[in-house]
Amino acid sequence: MSASAALLALALVAPRPVALWHSYRSEEAQALQSLADRFNASQDRYRLELLSIPFDAMSAKISAAIPRGHGPDLFVFAHERVGSWAPSGLLAPVAVDAARFLPGTAEAFRWEGRQLGAPLAFKTLALFFNRRLVASAPKTTDELLALGGRFADPAQGRFLLAYQSGDFYYHAAWLFGFGGSLFAPEEGGSGPRRDEAEGRAGSEGRLELDTPGAEASLAFVAKLQAEGFVPQEATSALVTELFSQGKAPFAINGPWFVGELPKDLDYGVAPLPVVSATGRPARPFLTVEGLYLSAHALEPEGAREALAFLVSDDSALLRAKVARQLVANRAAYDDPSVAKDPVLQAFRAAAALAIPMDASPRMQLVWEPGQSALRAALRGESPKVALAGADRQLRALQRPPPPRAAPWATLALVLCLAGAGLFFARRRPGTAEGGSRTAYAFVLPAALATVALVLLPILFSLGLAFFHHRADGGYDFVGLGNFADILASRGYAIIEPPSFYFTLAVTLLWTGANLVLHVGLGVALALLLHAPWLRLRGLFRVLLVVPWAVPNYLTALIWKGMFHRQYGAINGILRRLGFPAVSWFSHFATSFGADVATNVWLGFPFMMVVTLGALSTIPQELHDAATLDGATAWQRFRHVTWPLLRPALLPAVILGSVWTFNMFNIVWLVSGGEPGGTTDILISEAYRWAFARQAQYGYAAAYAAIIFVLLAAYSVGAQKLLARRESA
Repeated sequence: MSASAALLALALVAPRPVALWHSYRSEEAQALQSLADRFNASQDRYRLELLSIPFDAMSAKISAAIPRGHGPDLFVFAHERVGSWAPSGLLAPVAVDAARFLPGTAEAFRWEGRQLGAPLAFKTLALFFNRRLVASAPKTTDELLALGGRFADPAQGRFLLAYQSGDFYYHAAWLFGFGGSLFAPEEGGSGPRRDEAEGRAGSEGRLELDTPGAEASLAFVAKLQAEGFVPQEATSALVTELFSQGKAPFAINGPWFVGELPKDLDYGVAPLPVVSATGRPARPFLTVEGLYLSAHALEPEGAREALAFLVSDDSALLRAKVARQLVANRAAYDDPSVAKDPVLQAFRAAAALAIPMDASPRMQLVWEPGQSALRAALRGESPKVALAGADRQLRALQRPPPPRAAPWATLALVLCLAGAGLFFARRRPGTAEGGSRTAYAFVLPAALATVALVLLPILFSLGLAFFHHRADGGYDFVGLGNFADILASRGYAIIEPPSFYFTLAVTLLWTGANLVLHVGLGVALALLLHAPWLRLRGLFRVLLVVPWAVPNYLTALIWKGMFHRQYGAINGILRRLGFPAVSWFSHFATSFGADVATNVWLGFPFMMVVTLGALSTIPQELHDAATLDGATAWQRFRHVTWPLLRPALLPAVILGSVWTFNMFNIVWLVSGGEPGGTTDILISEAYRWAFARQAQYGYAAAYAAIIFVLLAAYSVGAQKLLARRESA
């Protein structure tokens, strides 16, 4: 037998690979790998290959890879994206025996009559309690609040209940417990209001937040904070610290919280308490992790075999034992070792009361308005007013897309603009012709790289701005519709935060305030460091450049912590000085000031370095002559130093203004647009439209195109100003 024939025979009998993508880590990843090894050993036709993908990138990679034929055969993800992926044709139906799984877990993957996933595990919220402080968990909210006087003492850093009260995901439990809902019947519809208290899934009716139950839930959490029962601006790290150190006897959290607690901490887990005002249990969201089969799987038969193996009762039992995973299989909880695990059994009881998160794409629109209303109520705003504002925002986000348009008119306009640009470009003075071919040959590699990395993405983004992205993944050509909606402020009043003009005004104010402080501090410090009488100038220069050298996202997170209402260093200093603590992100002025302070810390070293370089080029004789003429220090700066600094500073100011105009990291990580999106700038608003508001990529691309035009116009004007300065 020839070598080629032997290789062909070997290829025919070798196991065919079945690719599975997941985002599991530590024990969960180990358990999944053990199952893959068992599957591979149990047969010789297929080989299950695992690939770990970061959770934050999984959804985007799935949407991009599967339609192009290079995605996985199987992948693990939560059920909440079924409604987005199903219309796009990414998922293939699977056979699942729903009776083998806990109620609601298999049904979470049903969409329009098809079973599009098999449940693996679930996540929900429960009440953790410290057994060293309390013997058992309270059954009702009245029992919980009655313990407040015993444990809550904010001045000493002690609270009754630790949880992320400003996160709408956590608040949903109180919302449903007070009889609130997210969906209401369509106007004129004969069906009853969708009652999440009954635990029914689906997306009947229109989204609605302004309901009596929602108002009561906001009033409840506002009271918890006002009485000092819960910490303000709680983060996941703060919740872990308070509960672990015994500074809060109760905490609301999910199964991921178990891995963050000390091994020697004696705690218990129970379902959330019944809301005494309504008699209904607090019902958190239920998120079900499942195994999906790609509609474009290269090995569909092998993938189905692997799927059946991984969701079997035996596989679920291994995952429950090795990783303490909250598996969806009923049979696993009958095993003696699992039955003795109080945490797994408590979360199973909590899951029986939880409500499966709606898989409709419209569910993505709930988070931003819901979060805004919740945080407004925690800032002291009336719950009714906060919910009315959230409902207005919700209706604006659900506005109909621009109508479809014929491409010819838009194409003609684009060609005219391109022709005009080429005409004016050719009218500019040319360069010397001698050696031009050789010069072009040298710059050709850089030019090609620029075209591939800069020009083509810009053209693609500009083209995308003329389309509307549908929920099923398709695109409709809408011409200038997205631009018209933005510039006409469709769905918003001009003075409301999401309006383009409001955001533009904030962006201009943000850029101007930062530039003034960047230049002012940079020049002042450079003059100080340039002074001959200052000792250790080299050391000071190195120290003052450090803020510029540290990655800005790290600096943003550090300053975010420093501005914390109760535990931040800045408020700690204010208290030491006898001033009251400031809730920095509750008002526009303080939140905007926090953003500016952070960005100034990052930006002044650049201006300082530029100024130091320019100062070193100014002859000392000019200062000496001015001194002999009797000029004061201010006169020497005004008439000698500053005129010679301006030519060097002007390009730096132009560059710094462009950076600041698009400084996404600081705004997003420090204030997050709080309060109510008022401190968002254009670039962060464009990001929200693309990734937080039902993937409106065309609208976000139109925002980006407008930003590009504004900055291009500014750059052209700045170049003319520089040319005029140089010729003067």
